[in-house]
Amino acid sequence: MTGHFRRSARRHTGTSRGFTLLELLVVLVIMGLLTAVVTPQVMNMFSGAKSDTAALQVETLTTALNYYRVDMGTYPEMEHGLRALWEAPPGAAKWRGPYVRKQQHLTDPWGRPYRYRMPGKHGAVDVFSLGADDKEGGSGEDTDIGNWDRQ
Repeated sequence: MTGHFRRSARRHTGTSRGFTLLELLVVLVIMGLLTAVVTPQVMNMFSGAKSDTAALQVETLTTALNYYRVDMGTYPEMEHGLRALWEAPPGAAKWRGPYVRKQQHLTDPWGRPYRYRMPGKHGAVDVFSLGADDKEGGSGEDTDIGNWDRQ
């Protein structure tokens, strides 16, 4: 019996083999190249998603403002701004809100409150975000996103 055990152990150790240093380096280089190619694509996809989200939210806020106007007879005053979609302004007897589902919907994807202008430069009211840089103008993720783009 001991002879059988020795033969089996010898056969097992003779066939088991690990990876060489060269094989490990090749795998690491391939993984590094994949990461270098894929990461920028994924980051572009995520950054574009914020602009798309902002555009959809601006459209939703504009619709909510129209519902507010139907109930109240006018858009919210500048002093109340978009906050009037979430909580009733003082003395607003006809207010039937909230007109947005969550208070967070009043904040753009970059964590800043959406801007509101009444009367607007582009229409009766302007709802907009200044993009990632929070400055007027810009391109890419810094582009201003407003309801005048969809009117």
